[in-house]
Amino acid sequence: MVQMLPQLGLKGSRSPQQINDRLKYHPTTYEFYTDQNDFTHDGYQQLYDAVQFVQSHGVKNIVLHHPMTFGEMHTDLVAPESKFPELYRFIEISTEQLIRLSSDLGVQCLVHGAYAKETNLFIQEYPSLKDAQQVVFKRLDRFKDMGGNHIMFENSISPIFSYGNPAMEDEILSHHYRLAFDTSHCFIYCHGDNRQLQASLSHLQESVVHYHLVDSMGENHDSLPLGQGKIDWRGVLPLLNQNATSIYEINLKNNDDCQEQLESHRYLISLQN
Repeated sequence: MVQMLPQLGLKGSRSPQQINDRLKYHPTTYEFYTDQNDFTHDGYQQLYDAVQFVQSHGVKNIVLHHPMTFGEMHTDLVAPESKFPELYRFIEISTEQLIRLSSDLGVQCLVHGAYAKETNLFIQEYPSLKDAQQVVFKRLDRFKDMGGNHIMFENSISPIFSYGNPAMEDEILSHHYRLAFDTSHCFIYCHGDNRQLQASLSHLQESVVHYHLVDSMGENHDSLPLGQGKIDWRGVLPLLNQNATSIYEINLKNNDDCQEQLESHRYLISLQN
């Protein structure tokens, strides 16, 4: 059986410059980066219109990435409402808005199960790591029930919601979530061990609906173009769920020019030659 390559998936914001740049290359998937401004009254309407615009240009698959930050803090689900009420409410309201938009327009939304920067601070508000994890799973369960087939959850490099530990993965699988798999996050969590990354890809394959294909040196969040890090992409490709979508989530020199994403796609094509 010939291994299918991932389809061309690109990421950008709702800005016309970024959308028009990505549409030149006819991606099959467009993932919207969103931020706090997209959840004002006007911003939400502009995001809604941008999704329809991208759809009108024949892009089949659209994913809305939940905003990463609120103010100076990451939108980490483990943040307790009692200590961080504004952050907690923003996560609630923005997730509800994304689910509504996704349902209305037949697209997908992606929520991070955790982040890393302030995570240890938040965990300290709980009696134990296990207690903190269970709070996050309950919140994810609620979002899953709200979003149905329009919501997915992405892994982080923190112990709250990560891929790379079989026991943690079994716990995640028991909740029957639709999963987004960031290859670099898993690789970093596994301290640069390609065998662990491949084991995780294989274990979770059937539950993954979307991939962030991104390289890394395996030490920190470096978001490298494919082929510039230490991930063994020849080993990764056969383990991808061929029914899932994917994008290249690469740091760009210029956010209005997606060349590093395109270079990553060409790199994967070169592996088949």
